[in-house]
Amino acid sequence: MLKLFDREASGNCYKVRLFLSFLGVPYERIPVAMKDGKNVIDSSYLQMNPRGQIPTLQDGDVTLWGSTAILCYIASRYDKSERWLPRDPRQFGQTMQWLELAQNEILAGLARARAFVRFGLAGDLPAVQQLAMRALQVLESRLGHEPWLVGAGPTIADIACFPYVALASEGNVDASPYAGVQRWIARFKSLERFVGMPGL
Repeated sequence: MLKLFDREASGNCYKVRLFLSFLGVPYERIPVAMKDGKNVIDSSYLQMNPRGQIPTLQDGDVTLWGSTAILCYIASRYDKSERWLPRDPRQFGQTMQWLELAQNEILAGLARARAFVRFGLAGDLPAVQQLAMRALQVLESRLGHEPWLVGAGPTIADIACFPYVALASEGNVDASPYAGVQRWIARFKSLERFVGMPGL
């Protein structure tokens, strides 16, 4: 069985739990505690994940770290429909570009603003909130006229972008003016096998 090293309140870990739920893939959760803003880990964890971050996934003799890599692996390994990671070159490339947004403006803006406000991490909150708004503008450029980020249905691009966008208010970022983004959040929550996390 898959083993997922994660934490309930982590948006990056939630991406993996959400995708596994959509696919109906069973897994074992192994919680990683946090103290003073840092993961509580030991040398055995660092052997699995030299970055010392979460999530980390073990699947037999395969060990992967980082939510983007894990989402791509799960899609390639367990999604026989090829719906979540399109193989068509154009849609594959489009999926990758939204994963870039998730790992850049969304992470550095929306996720970091949430970390500052909810978890008390120090930093320049107005600056990351500005970056968060930029991420929402980019999303709205697509979601203002299309239901999903790539093609006619959800992909791992949507999963990667969803958590920190849906949790924007926890970073004191107002996403309500972005009507397309709001429709997308509601649409996402209505998907079969959707599971939530604290704050959602």
